[in-house]
Order: sequence, then structure tokens, then C-alpha cells
Amino acid sequence: MHHGDLAVLYQPNEFLILGGAGLGTLIIANPPAVLKACMAQLLGLLKPNPYGAKAYAELLQVLYEVFQKARKDGLVGLESHIENPEGSDIFQKYPSFLNNHHALSLLCDTLKVLLTGTVEDHNLADILDTDLDKHHHEGMLAPHAITTVGDAMPGFGIVAAVLGVIITMGSIGGAASEIGEKVAAALVGTFLGILLAYGVFGPVAKAMEMRLHAEHDYMLCIRTALLCFARGDAPMTAVEFSRRNIEPHERPSFTELEELTRKKAA
Repeated sequence: MHHGDLAVLYQPNEFLILGGAGLGTLIIANPPAVLKACMAQLLGLLKPNPYGAKAYAELLQVLYEVFQKARKDGLVGLESHIENPEGSDIFQKYPSFLNNHHALSLLCDTLKVLLTGTVEDHNLADILDTDLDKHHHEGMLAPHAITTVGDAMPGFGIVAAVLGVIITMGSIGGAASEIGEKVAAALVGTFLGILLAYGVFGPVAKAMEMRLHAEHDYMLCIRTALLCFARGDAPMTAVEFSRRNIEPHERPSFTELEELTRKKAA
């Protein structure tokens, strides 16, 4: 719009300085597990959010069917299903839930604990909270790592600009046009550092956090249902408590919940 030449912004040396420094910061500051999580979560942003209305509808169905099975046959009747969920005819009906490793483990492991009959309700809540807190904390390490790199980008941009000025000072006796090109190239480093910090790394880290919060809310629905089931609530009551934990824009209505459970009961 201001009739500038975009080609001026193509300064490979500035990209090399900022990219190398950012990558070095990420590698030095984080263990391999966090680096792997960063890559996985970044690639995950290219896909739609898996925790939408369809996922919650499936979750409520599987919870209802599991609790209904336990009500009819007792917890012992669930033993084969929770010991080998991949081979369970219940879980095989819900591929999205079956492929969610943490959600499946949270449900099955907690039901195994209930099967032992040695855990009281308030202790069960502590177990679930500890599990969810640890999982969420581990997941947040990746966006925090990206945020750290983003926070460092303006500083790296200044470093790149100072290096460019140093080079420019060596040509101070040359033509004005040559000096202008070198100063412009140096300032591109500062420009890129600020742009990457607030226009790329910051928003990407926030998007990763929002995706993790969506997963955490999904797990909280399972937690609520398990606690209700453990205290002796009917399957429909436990699932209704779980439904109320869902964000309003993703939450099925009570009528829709009845239709989902009726369909499975049939």
C-alpha cells in the first residue's frame, strides 16, 4: 500500500540468525520429550478440534453404556471390558473414545480401582484430580516452551540488527545507497523478531493452550461421571452430571441426551 518493495524483506542472514537462535533456545531449554510434544501439538493444530459436539455425544453414550452394564452385572461384569478395552464389544462401538489413550486409561483405571473396593469417594476424587493435574501440567510444557522462544524473538532481532550495524560501520566511507541497503537489512532483523514474537509464536502458543484446555474439559466430564457413579447414582444421573460439565456451545440438550441413551438401550 505504501509502494514498498517486498523483496527488501528477504534477508537470508536475518532469517538464519533468528531461526538458529530460536531453535537453539528451544533445544537447550527443553528435554526431548517436550520437543516431541511441541512437534505433535503443532501438527495437531492443523487438524480440527477433536473435542467437539460429536466427541461429547460419543462420550456420554459410552459412559452410559458402561455404567448400565455395571448396574446390571455388577463391577465384576465390567472386568473383562476394562482389562482389555481394545477387545471389548462396548468400547469398539466408540472408535473416537477408544483411540483417546488418556481418556480410555482414566475411565478403565478408575473402574479397576473401584473394583478393588478399597477406595472411598473422597480419596477417589483426589486420585482423579492428581491424574488430571499431572496430565495437564505435562501438556502445558509444550506451549510454555513455544512462548519462551517467542519472548526471546525481539531480543534476537536486536542482536541481528546490531550485527548488521557493525557490518555497516565497516562501509561508512562508501556510497550512501550501499550504506542504506545495509542499514535496511539490519533493521529487518528487528522487524522479524517483533513480528515473530507477537504475530506467530504468541498466537500459536495460545492456540496450543486452548486445545489443551479443551482436552482438560473433556477429561473433567469423565471425572464427574465416575464420581457420581462411585457414590451410587443411577447411570442416567451420572451422565447428566457429566453433561452439565460441557461448555454450553458444545453441550447436547437433555432431550438429545435421552435420545442418545435410548438409542443405546435399544
